[in-house]
Amino acid sequence: MVLTYSFRDPSLAALALTHRSAGKPNNERMEFLGDALLGAIVAEMLYETHPKATEGEMSRLRAQLVNGQALASMARELELGEQLKLGSGELKSGGFRRDSILADAFEALVAAVYLDGGFDACRQTVRTLFADRVAALPRSSKDAKTRLQEWLQAQGWPLPQYDLVATEGEEHARTFEVSCMIGEPVSVTASGRGSSRRLAEQDAAELVLTRLAVAQEGH
Repeated sequence: MVLTYSFRDPSLAALALTHRSAGKPNNERMEFLGDALLGAIVAEMLYETHPKATEGEMSRLRAQLVNGQALASMARELELGEQLKLGSGELKSGGFRRDSILADAFEALVAAVYLDGGFDACRQTVRTLFADRVAALPRSSKDAKTRLQEWLQAQGWPLPQYDLVATEGEEHARTFEVSCMIGEPVSVTASGRGSSRRLAEQDAAELVLTRLAVAQEGH
């Protein structure tokens, strides 16, 4: 993988690759900006390529693409580790190989492109870098309960528990509320609503999947 963008101001690229252990100025503020830019641009790509995906499904797909491990992998493909400016302690401990440092540098580099060339240049650069990864994502048409069950089984975790919480309204226009709970090793609970118990269970499962994706993205 090659970064197709050429910097007009090389000092921005150098700053993006300067870890806080090397002192100030460093890339911490650029990481923040780059994270937001990546989230927006990758979200746009998923919106285009998965027209039938729900909000929850797109959140999970974005979490697969934009997380510390995935970004560190991209940083390695761009050979950013060899270009990092680190303090002596991080250098001795192999910081140039650490996922968190590499992922932060990648985010900062995205921000550097934006600051140097504007949003269009940044958008094009990110879309080029992520094109193959987005294209390789599965196109799922499975319902939320099935996707949640398969995801939990893949992790080796217990299956969720669904409970009817409430039934409201007249018999011809009832609304059902169902909770979906995952216990060990994480605790996630969500309540869904629908015109039938089945639809309420699907809604609850979708919410649980979204919360799991957000938790994964945060790591």
